[in-house]
Amino acid sequence: MYTLGIDIGSTTSKCVILKDGQEIAGTSIVVAGTGTDGPEKALTEVLADAKVSRKDLSVIIATGYGRKIFSAADGEVSELSCHARGVHHIFPNVRTIIDIGGQDAKVIALNEQGRMSNFLMNDKCAAGTGRFLDVMAGILQLKIEDLETQAALAKEAVKISSTCTVFAESEVISQLANGVSTPDLVAGICQSVAVRVGSLAKRIGIREEVCMSGGVARNGGVRVAMEKELGVEIKYSPIAQLLGALGAALYAYDKACSK
Repeated sequence: MYTLGIDIGSTTSKCVILKDGQEIAGTSIVVAGTGTDGPEKALTEVLADAKVSRKDLSVIIATGYGRKIFSAADGEVSELSCHARGVHHIFPNVRTIIDIGGQDAKVIALNEQGRMSNFLMNDKCAAGTGRFLDVMAGILQLKIEDLETQAALAKEAVKISSTCTVFAESEVISQLANGVSTPDLVAGICQSVAVRVGSLAKRIGIREEVCMSGGVARNGGVRVAMEKELGVEIKYSPIAQLLGALGAALYAYDKACSK
């Protein structure tokens, strides 16, 4: 039995196809989110990756910002529940999830059964999100994937005091003009994200184990800064960006089995 989860975010569409509720048969990530043709492209790519056709799918569950407008889905589940489910599938002992996406940041508390017991979200400001990192990378004329390697070269992280993306942009430009090295600036940018999101985690109460999910989790510079900010080890999976879609695929399997 094949089930599919699709996570339609603000900037990216992600898909996971599960075989019999356990084995990941195919995945896709398309950098185009809700309101674009990204979801359909992601669906086409995941079917090709899994070497199955659309008619082979028993159930499709959508999650993320665009979940309510994806007509191909058989149902929809909130991204909070899907991230909780996906993380629990990979890391059964995790009790705190830090999910940083393109436009928001969420901290999710899980109970012993892996179900969400509480959450806090920052969706009013770009600071502490993937968008913030995109803007900062653009100023420094770096690719987003270069931030991790640059942060690792830093001698001392430069403090970015502004919590607003617009003001932080001006601050970084001033630091560059003053001759501050790019690695030190990148480390400071990563630290700024960690401080911003870490404050959410501290408000909700940090219970170990802790993991990061979402696209920003792939950035080792942010993960290291988050570990320093929270004083805990951060669990990480190479499929961190797909954990919401994985959770949706698991909910799809539940729905298929209940038919």
